[in-house]
Amino acid sequence: MAGSSVDSEVNISEDLGSTGLDVDSPERRRLPRISDVPGPAWRVYAATSVRTSSITLWALLSPLAIALSLALVWLHSSSFQTGNRGSSRMERFSTGNGIDRNKAMVEQLQRYGIFNSKRVAETMEKVDRALFVPDGTPAYVDSPMAIGYNVTISAPHMHAMCLQLLEKNLQPGMHALDIGSGTGYLTACFALMVGPAGRAVGVEHIPELVTSSIQNIEKSEAAGLLKQGSLSINVGDGRQGWPEFAQYDAIHVGAAAREIPQPLIDQLKPGGRMVIPVGNVFQDLKVVDKNLDGSLSIRNETSVRYVPLTSRDAQLEGF
Repeated sequence: MAGSSVDSEVNISEDLGSTGLDVDSPERRRLPRISDVPGPAWRVYAATSVRTSSITLWALLSPLAIALSLALVWLHSSSFQTGNRGSSRMERFSTGNGIDRNKAMVEQLQRYGIFNSKRVAETMEKVDRALFVPDGTPAYVDSPMAIGYNVTISAPHMHAMCLQLLEKNLQPGMHALDIGSGTGYLTACFALMVGPAGRAVGVEHIPELVTSSIQNIEKSEAAGLLKQGSLSINVGDGRQGWPEFAQYDAIHVGAAAREIPQPLIDQLKPGGRMVIPVGNVFQDLKVVDKNLDGSLSIRNETSVRYVPLTSRDAQLEGF
């Protein structure tokens, strides 16, 4: 999934549902799932992670339409849902108990080729997503979900992708840092993967989310690790990392930075890997590997749309 060139397509449509195309058709594969931005009379759909050498819809739009599209993206950037890359349409698994539906969601992601790691699948099956989304939310739909405070929990396909990208750095005994830990879902997954001999640290600057995320984890498979102390959620500015347990083998950042924060680079262990969205209107999920000599190798994985990595006050004010 390393990026040489990644094109973005914009589809202007009144339809708030899916594209209506079959998920296995070439047309559907070229039009992945997208986040919507409210507009006064129409919607701009920002399609991401489009790998194609063909002429995109951008080339067909007039300069004026492009300008209008970018203006609406900018004006309504706080309305974008975090952690959305565009994926095949997922079903609402409405039958069976929560564990069965969670397992079905994971299996569906695998069938659509989002990830192929058996270890990631086993971890996601153990951590029931329904425990980490607000009550009444369709937990098993492949979409970001609002969790309050102008942020969301990422879509399942983004969680799966990031876990697979970091898998080799989430071995038992390793240290993992989750910046913008939100409801605690991905931090719980990290904790299960690094185990009791490792350390999984979540950093979130909204105290209320820290409190609720700990309550979520206490109901999950990771509860024992929280009690034992190898898993912790902390109130703090994620841009500064969490020096107490540095250096980290794996760092995940759940919000888009204008540039990679130096404290996170400093806290990444040689041989470690960071996954972080970088950009403003247009964002790329970057994979940052720290070489043994301390130098960095950085590549673009895919285009994404996340909320900004910013201060608590700016976030609460809507950026």
